[in-house]
Amino acid sequence: MAAESAQTLERGLHVLRLLADGHGGRTPTELAKELSLSRPVVYRLVTTLMNAGFVRRDADGRVHLGFGVLMLAQAVQPLLRAAALPTLRRLAEEVGATAHLTVAEGDDGLAVAVVEPSWTNMHVAYREGARHPLSKGAAGRAILALRTGQSGYFLTEGQLQEGARGIAAPVTGVPWLEASVGVVTFGPLKEGTGDRVVAAAMELSAALA
Repeated sequence: MAAESAQTLERGLHVLRLLADGHGGRTPTELAKELSLSRPVVYRLVTTLMNAGFVRRDADGRVHLGFGVLMLAQAVQPLLRAAALPTLRRLAEEVGATAHLTVAEGDDGLAVAVVEPSWTNMHVAYREGARHPLSKGAAGRAILALRTGQSGYFLTEGQLQEGARGIAAPVTGVPWLEASVGVVTFGPLKEGTGDRVVAAAMELSAALA
C-alpha cells in the first residue's frame, strides 16, 4: 500500500510538472500520452488534483494548474529565499557583484533572492521579483541547461541590461526545483568568479537537499 501511494504521488507530481512548463493546458488524452499512462489512471489523478485545488479544467476540457499551486508557491518562496541568503551573501562579498537566486516559472525566470555587495563603489541594482525570459541572460541559460543535463557556468553580456555581465550556474540535485545561482556586474568579473558561482550553487543544492 505504501509503495502504491508513493507511485500515485509521484505520478501526480509529474502531472503538475507538465502543466507548469508554460505551454498551456493539456487534455487528459495528451497527459496520458506524455506520461505513458492509461486514460483512466490520468482521469483519477486529475480528479484528485482538482479536488485539492491544484488543477482545474476549462470549458474545452483542457487541464491547467489551479490556484492551490499558487498558494503553495507563495508559501515556499520565503523559505527558499531564507535558505539562499547566507550563500548569496558570501558570494556577493567574495566576488564584489550582485548575487541572486532565480527560479523557473514556465518559460520565465523569477528572481526570488538578491544580495548586493557591501564594499563596492558601484553595483547592479537587481530587485527581487524581477522576471525575464529563460532564453535571455545567464540565469535563464543555466536553468535551461539544467533541463538538458548540462553543468558548469554560463556567461552572458548585455542581454538583460546594456553593459551588464552575468555568470550563473544551475542548482542541481533538487528534483522539485529548477533554479540557478548567479552574479551580475557592470565592471570586469574577478578571475575565478565562474568557479565560485558553481561552488555557491552546489552549496545551496546541498542545503536544500
